[in-house]
Amino acid sequence: MKYTNKTVWITGASSGIGEAMAKAYHEEGANLILSSRNEEALKKVQTSLGDDASKIKVLAIDLTKPDTFHTKTEEAVAFFGSIDVLVNNGGVSQRSIFEETNLDTYRMLMEVNYFGSVGLTKEVVPHMIKQKSGHIVVTSSVAGKIGTKYRTGYSASKHAIQGFFDSLRQELYEHNIAVTLICPGPIKTDITKNALTGDGSSFGKMGDMHDSAMDAEEMVQRIWGKLTSQKEEIIISSFKERLALLVKRISPSLLNRILKNSKVV
Repeated sequence: MKYTNKTVWITGASSGIGEAMAKAYHEEGANLILSSRNEEALKKVQTSLGDDASKIKVLAIDLTKPDTFHTKTEEAVAFFGSIDVLVNNGGVSQRSIFEETNLDTYRMLMEVNYFGSVGLTKEVVPHMIKQKSGHIVVTSSVAGKIGTKYRTGYSASKHAIQGFFDSLRQELYEHNIAVTLICPGPIKTDITKNALTGDGSSFGKMGDMHDSAMDAEEMVQRIWGKLTSQKEEIIISSFKERLALLVKRISPSLLNRILKNSKVV
């Protein structure tokens, strides 16, 4: 199996895309480190993957607490002796218009989505440089390329991720460390239910776009070949979203007119 004796650390691993990633890497023989804030949910994922707990470790982490990242990374390395793949998947979405959104909510979106991924990567990269290999995977979004209503802060955080990791990739080529950005459209997970509203509370319901979307396991299956071959960017979305990306390149003004009248909740 391709990932036998390789260690994969996944944030946001307690559900959705992170859980689906964990299952796929586990089936390929990887040692897993599963992280999120919810330790109980992580243990359920651990149990669901099989009885051999020696190959699956749980490490709770809060991406809003960067002062813990160094210690958490040392713990992660100690589990199996290396980190070969870091999957920065932890994140939070948004459903609120700008005029009703507190600055603290914008700060939370950036703290989790952007600084969480950047901060953890900063701790892991030195280990990968030392071992002269590694793969940094980041769950971005089509929203990192196209802005829509109700997602000003979320889209901003994903645009920031795109810019940062595209730049970091150039610095890591010489160290044999690959960087892959995954840009999904809507995926049927709880991300909309857990999305932040203007005051920072949860949106609490599934959006129409996500309710009819592909589920996380299907998404991972469809991108798996590109992910394991360390493709630099993977866009996985519906035809409508791929068309929107094409229109943006050709005529941004046309896309803006289309989005102005689109339902995007």
